[in-house]
Amino acid sequence: MARNKSFIEEEALDAAIEVYREHGFEGTSTEMLVGRLKVGRQSLYDTFGDKWKLYVSAVSRYVDMETGKHLAALKKGSTALDGIQAMVDRVVDEASTACLGTNAICEFGNREPDLVMLRKKASRVISSAIASRIRQAQTEQQVSPDIDADDAASFLMANFAGIRIAARAGASRRSLRNLGKMALRVLR
Repeated sequence: MARNKSFIEEEALDAAIEVYREHGFEGTSTEMLVGRLKVGRQSLYDTFGDKWKLYVSAVSRYVDMETGKHLAALKKGSTALDGIQAMVDRVVDEASTACLGTNAICEFGNREPDLVMLRKKASRVISSAIASRIRQAQTEQQVSPDIDADDAASFLMANFAGIRIAARAGASRRSLRNLGKMALRVLR
C-alpha cells in the first residue's frame, strides 16, 4: 500500500524556489533541497524526479507567479503610465531578492530548451501587456507617439534584468530607484 505524502507539493516548490534563487542550480545540492523542503530524499525523487526536474518545476511555478504579479502591477493606477510606473517600482522594490528567472538566464543562457520555452512564454505575455499599456499611454498623451511600443516594452524588460543584476552586485536602493527612473524617462 502506498503511503500518503507528508508534504504539500506547492509548499515544497516554494521552498525549492528560495534555495535555487539564492544558490542557482549548480550551487544547490540535493542535501540542501532535502533540508529546506523538509522531505526525505526518496519522497523528493518520487514526487519531482531528479534535481533538474525539480528545478524546472520550480522555475515554472516562479515564472507563473511573477508574470501574474507583473500583470497586476500594470493594472494599477488611474492611467496607463501609472501602471507602467507601478511595474517599474515593483521591480526596484524587490530587486534585492534574487530573481529565479534572471538567474536561470545567467546560469544557462539558451542551452536548456525547457527553460527557454518558459522564458519565451513569460516574455511574450509580459512584453505584450507592457506594449499595450504603452499604446494606451500614448493615447492618453503621456508617452511620446514616436516611440514604438513593442521596442519600448523590450527595452523595459531588459532594464528589469539589469536592475536585478545591479541589485545582486550590491547597488544601493537609491541607485536602483534612479535606474528605474531612467528607464521610464525613455518613454517621454
